[in-house]
Amino acid sequence: MYKVIFHNHQRVYEIYAEQVRSSELFGFIEISGLQLGSAEQILVNLDEEKLRHEFGDSESCLLPQHTILRIDRVKKRGEARLREFRDSDKVVTPFPAPQRNESPLKD
Repeated sequence: MYKVIFHNHQRVYEIYAEQVRSSELFGFIEISGLQLGSAEQILVNLDEEKLRHEFGDSESCLLPQHTILRIDRVKKRGEARLREFRDSDKVVTPFPAPQRNESPLKD
């Protein structure tokens, strides 16, 4: 079981999945076996209800690598969460690649 935390459209998602692997599409991570709780529960978690509405029909999801904040392998499933992105949240940004506009050295 994996806990996957990622950001999308100014929200931070925390979901649980059975499988996480590199996708065949370059730059994406494939998440499958989403664990979103059951709709028959007596206590309703509004975050899980929103996530079930968004991901309920998905067999798997392809997430861009740069949106993933963290992936943890966990022993058991916790509660899925959805929250608004705050300015205080730390996001790792890719280091810029070197520019290739170099001129040849002259002696």
